[in-house]
Amino acid sequence: MPKTPLLLENFLPYRISVAANRISGALSRHYAERFGIGIPEWRVIANLGRYPGLTANEVAERSAMDKVTVSRAVAALEQKKLIARRRDAGDKRKSLLTLSAKGDAVYAEIVPLALGFERELLARLTPQERQALDSAIAKLME
Repeated sequence: MPKTPLLLENFLPYRISVAANRISGALSRHYAERFGIGIPEWRVIANLGRYPGLTANEVAERSAMDKVTVSRAVAALEQKKLIARRRDAGDKRKSLLTLSAKGDAVYAEIVPLALGFERELLARLTPQERQALDSAIAKLME
């Protein structure tokens, strides 16, 4: 047994993870009801909306999701006809993912919801707290 116990409720990585999960969960309720997609699917859509033509591995890297989660999300989105897959002309082993027309429409509807949700969250903070939060997150991400 270590001399100093781990106070999980005060442990920064745990607190950040719990906060992120609660925030993502609250947001996901908005798009789960409306579009029938979960957090992993939304993250794939968001990445492809911003960066069309990514591979599943690139989506995994950008979103910090594991490859299995991305693979399942991609399969679910393909089944719902929200994304399209095409072979990379330069490397036939790679599949490039893009939003379908239906996926573009979902993206166009979800983005304002997500940005509104973000605005509501940030409205709880003062301008100085928002700036401090941005700065702290940037430092921790380094």
